[in-house]
Amino acid sequence: MSLLTETARGLYCTAADCYIDPWAPVPRALITHAHGDHLTWGCERYLVARDGEGVSRERLGASASGLESIAYGERRDINGVTVSFHPAGHILGSAQIRLEYGGEVWVVSGDYKTDPDPTCAAWEPVRCHTFITESTFGLPIYRWPSQQQVFADINAWWARNASDGQVSLLYGYALGKAQRMLAGLDPSIGPILTHGAVERMTQVYRDGGIAMPSTIYALTATKASATSRAIVVAPPSVDGSAWARRFGSTRAAFASGWMQVRGARRRRGVDMGFTLSDHVDWPQLLSAISATGAERVWVTHGFTGPVVKWLNDHGLDARAIATRYEGERDDAAVDTAIDSAADVAP
Repeated sequence: MSLLTETARGLYCTAADCYIDPWAPVPRALITHAHGDHLTWGCERYLVARDGEGVSRERLGASASGLESIAYGERRDINGVTVSFHPAGHILGSAQIRLEYGGEVWVVSGDYKTDPDPTCAAWEPVRCHTFITESTFGLPIYRWPSQQQVFADINAWWARNASDGQVSLLYGYALGKAQRMLAGLDPSIGPILTHGAVERMTQVYRDGGIAMPSTIYALTATKASATSRAIVVAPPSVDGSAWARRFGSTRAAFASGWMQVRGARRRRGVDMGFTLSDHVDWPQLLSAISATGAERVWVTHGFTGPVVKWLNDHGLDARAIATRYEGERDDAAVDTAIDSAADVAP
């Protein structure tokens, strides 16, 4: 029995008459997390994990009128299908979605990472018969350094720049990555400034009870008082823009799993790259799949081929399925309207 099927609008559960992370507006959507490639505007009804209600409402705006949330582990009956949400460890409120019907259990991972961090609930393995997993970094070359070492390197880079009289520009996606970076910064080095899209989402994190260091909205800062020794956390979309040039003499860095690959920093045109991802690396991906106990694995979103081959070679029933998910992306690109004209002025 196939509890989920592929459709032109994404994964569909016929028994529950709902979609998971649909690609177009639908009557009922179960949402793994609030990134723009998973949370589609215009659906009539949404169900999200309670931890993610704030960021989902912030992203959806007027479309959030039909949004409802449930706690992690809480069970909801939808037309006889038992649905529950379980921590995915990707961003605040990210969830794996478990569906049980007719003795079969399916789990959709959404985006996930197994390394815990203080900005969201830690990933938990969920036992199932069929596991649908992302594979954004599904190649053996992707093996993350410890996040403790990454943050030590970021803070050392910032301190060097401050001593040299250079403002540090640290680029990371506005929802999730930026807050994870903020949580790892050492405020004793200097002031922490934020782009409008980052500041807006960071406030939602604070409202959700997540501890964040003090930040200054970058447009209210003056070079004389607030930008000396500063680090500016901003989305990658502003790199090289008039907004970034307003800070004068700067050094720029980008934090992403893509920085693991030689040449990625050069292609981004930044001074420094830090390997920091909110997705599993190769060994974490294989370990997570094993922990589910799944007999069947559908692989999507990334390097599906190598993952499917490895799983089939090791006795699992695995196949790739199509996706429109974009992986590590610049979610602030869809949020530019929140910043005033002054935000892009030189």
